[in-house]
Amino acid sequence: MALTRRALLGGRPSALAMMIAARGHEEALAEGRPPLLANPDAVKISGNENPLGPGPRALEAVLAALDQSGRYPFNSVPGGSELTETLAERFDADPEQIVVGAGSSEILRNAVRIFAGSDKDKHVVTGNPSYGSPVTESNKLGYACRQIPLGAELRLDLDAMVSQAHGAGLFYLCNPNNPTATIHPPEEIENAVAAIRRAAPEALVLVDEAYHDYVTDPAHRSMIPLALSEPNVVVARTFSKAYGMAGLRLGFGIGHRDAIEKLRRYKLSANANVLAIAAAIASLRDPGHIERERERNRKARVFTRAFFDKAGYRSTESQTNFLFVELRRPAKGFRDACAERNVVVGRDFPPMEKTHCRISIGTMEEMRRACDVFAEVLDVAATNAAGGAQ
Repeated sequence: MALTRRALLGGRPSALAMMIAARGHEEALAEGRPPLLANPDAVKISGNENPLGPGPRALEAVLAALDQSGRYPFNSVPGGSELTETLAERFDADPEQIVVGAGSSEILRNAVRIFAGSDKDKHVVTGNPSYGSPVTESNKLGYACRQIPLGAELRLDLDAMVSQAHGAGLFYLCNPNNPTATIHPPEEIENAVAAIRRAAPEALVLVDEAYHDYVTDPAHRSMIPLALSEPNVVVARTFSKAYGMAGLRLGFGIGHRDAIEKLRRYKLSANANVLAIAAAIASLRDPGHIERERERNRKARVFTRAFFDKAGYRSTESQTNFLFVELRRPAKGFRDACAERNVVVGRDFPPMEKTHCRISIGTMEEMRRACDVFAEVLDVAATNAAGGAQ
């Protein structure tokens, strides 16, 4: 069949969306091993992906950009410079304050390479558990990494992290935190950043806001304005989550010119492909899509959390597109039992793998199917009706 707009989008946008999103296995990639292939009919709620993929305008933009695939991003229309300018306009910044990456992972890894070091005076500070990329990169390079246990309600222990500021090279603050789905009020992040800057002015504070677009707490606000004005503070964002572009691999860092210039020196050449660029620009110009995606996710999240609450299993107050559930049993046994029933949930997250499991939020239909499986595995009455769809 010819590759036409009608064939790809006419009545079936989800097919292309799923192809582009490449729903899969960030856990395998993070650990440098090949991913395990699940049954294509399985409910895949393990990778914190958007189950619907990119929005309609993004898909239209991808299709329109296919004839630019033979061009490098600096020669394509739209191109990399237009993406940077669109981001700058969106966040009231200058283009020089933005660096694009192949997902936000490139930004995180380069931050470790640039600001940390092999001597003890350039260590990385992160939460435990938190997103693993800074730890993985530190281990690869032989850099010291101090992983600080989480505090109350499984939130980052900011005071304990600040206490490690002397001689630090990089502070990684994931807010909302992955895998615990918890969030800090903006004042607490601002106070922590100020304390770090006083104690270690040469260290980079990297605030990872990968899940910012899923937050429904009205008190939440981004640290981008702070990063634009404060030296050695960078906010990392990704199009992999709410924008549904995990398979297109696009993210960016935004902050003070000096820090961004250092990150830009290490970035891969032509690291954003032309289809990702087109999809990102279209998505940034369609804020209504993100609002609808946030609400869709909220309803499915409320439904799923209500299931676990009624079943007697506590989860954190999620501000993301996943839950961190205290199952009071090893995640592996639960995960294996669910996989046998065609539901794929998250990997182990040491040091909490003996008690907790991360469960991504899919569509409402997927979560209804998943909760039926969870009820069977946990040997509780199916309580789909308890979750509702509010």
